[in-house]
Amino acid sequence: MKDIKKIIIISLIVISIGLIAYGIYNFLNKPEYIKVSYSSFIEKVESGEIAEVHLNDEPELKGQLTDGQYFKTDNPRIDNLKEMLLMNSVNVVEVNEQHTLGEIIAFVGLIGGFIVLAIFLSRNNERQASKEYDKMSSIEYSSEKNKQLTFSSVAGNDEAKESLMELVDFLKNPDKYMRYGARMPKGVILYGPPGTGKTLMAKALASEAMVDFMAVSGSDFVQIYAGLGAARIRSLFKKAREKSKCVIFIDEIDAIGKKRDRGGLGGSDESDRTLNALLTEMSGFKGSEGIIVLAATNRLDTLDEALLRPGRFDRQIEVGLPDLKAREEILQLYSEDRPISPALDLGRLAQQTVYFSGAKLESLMNEAAIYAARDNAKSIEDYHVDKAFYKVIAGDEKKNRSQIAKQDRRITAFHEAGHTVATKLLASANKVTKVTIIPSTKGAGGFCMNIPPDKMFHTKLDMINNIKISLAGRVVEEIIFGKDNITTGASNDIQKATETLLMMIKHFGMSEKMGMLNYEMLMGQQAADGNLVKECNHSMEALYNETKELINDNIELVTEIANELLRKETLNEDEIDIIIENVSLRRTH
Repeated sequence: MKDIKKIIIISLIVISIGLIAYGIYNFLNKPEYIKVSYSSFIEKVESGEIAEVHLNDEPELKGQLTDGQYFKTDNPRIDNLKEMLLMNSVNVVEVNEQHTLGEIIAFVGLIGGFIVLAIFLSRNNERQASKEYDKMSSIEYSSEKNKQLTFSSVAGNDEAKESLMELVDFLKNPDKYMRYGARMPKGVILYGPPGTGKTLMAKALASEAMVDFMAVSGSDFVQIYAGLGAARIRSLFKKAREKSKCVIFIDEIDAIGKKRDRGGLGGSDESDRTLNALLTEMSGFKGSEGIIVLAATNRLDTLDEALLRPGRFDRQIEVGLPDLKAREEILQLYSEDRPISPALDLGRLAQQTVYFSGAKLESLMNEAAIYAARDNAKSIEDYHVDKAFYKVIAGDEKKNRSQIAKQDRRITAFHEAGHTVATKLLASANKVTKVTIIPSTKGAGGFCMNIPPDKMFHTKLDMINNIKISLAGRVVEEIIFGKDNITTGASNDIQKATETLLMMIKHFGMSEKMGMLNYEMLMGQQAADGNLVKECNHSMEALYNETKELINDNIELVTEIANELLRKETLNEDEIDIIIENVSLRRTH
């Protein structure tokens, strides 16, 4: 049947091409006519120069001279014209149609050929589009099974691991839970900052349970073609049901699971169709099937409520930044296969790396290993880790510093000395592990490494002191160099101070004047916004003046640290403590 269709199609195409060629040939070989006046035409008839005339009702008569030349003249439309022509031995051809039969055939064939070709191409495109759609709607996923990855390979976040270990037992021993009428959670959302090991935990769950791991990204379902994202969701769950047990992992689920709050306009766009398909599929399978859907996101607050209800994603497990003990475990984990020097204190390094994620700690140890390889060292030493630490934080040190003006070095030294002194005086629990005026590849002219201790909460005093520490660099610039010579170097400090102050007032209700309100919950309150700016400006000015008073009282210490920075370029915490002690001794004497 397919062969007959092919023969018919090919035959039609050949015929169409032939007719088109015939039409083109007729068009190209159309004779050229000369214009002859009617009186001249009569003279030529009488003199026997006209061989043939085509009679018709058109405004012009056409014919051929005895010498072969074609001519045309005005049609007089008189009754005795034919008789007169015949009497003068002129061949008369009566043409009743405007076009000749050949022209009509060529024209019809041309139109028919185009229609047949259009139908053929249209059907072929439909078949091709159908194949492409089927191909695109079939979701590609990475599948892993029985890999040597266990929860022991994931350091920190013990509470999250414990919750996931229950799911392993569910998958391995479903009968035990069915006896108690317990239902296996259909879905689990892992949420937390980037790099905390959410994907790693999902892989460890599948590996521990010895089931298939089907990993996709939320962006795989974001498509411009209508219905394609939903088709991919259905394809994914269809493949999952074909397996006996498996773990579906959707990374960055917020790409398709955002809240449907479009002001009552309804969910009609592609993202809503995709989300609805996911909700339907998750409601359509039972927990006893052995399918668990894990999802990861950095923004749990943006997800649709229907996605988070029981029966879909039953559990939300926070995977937070590692604490001190977890950081030390992670560092030990990433040190196992590396030649670490016995003198390297991972516990001290764990204290320095507050707010580091697991991924950032891995990057730190990798950079240290690269530095050790460059030096052809026998092992990774403390100074390799130190260089890697500051590369991760601030970037590489600039090698060529000859172009830096002396005045710029002096401004940077006093600026960083201001941060250092404010930190030591206001936040004694913080560690100032390094102060430098060496510019970095990330654009910093210098920096003061201020490491706070691990805390569950931040007090109002902590936040006020952090603002003062941020302002201290600008304060020193004003005191030493004058108001007109303050620089752009404090731009990042001002940004951090403003962010902290806004959080205190808008989120934490720490302003007596503005009250205990969350101002982000108050929509469209213009007056509140105006008062908020005034309050922020007033509070910042007061904190700036308090910081200026603190620096003026300790300007000798600021000057000592700045001069030492100009001499050495970099100071560590021990050197800073010695300077503070010496200045304190001079004051007491």
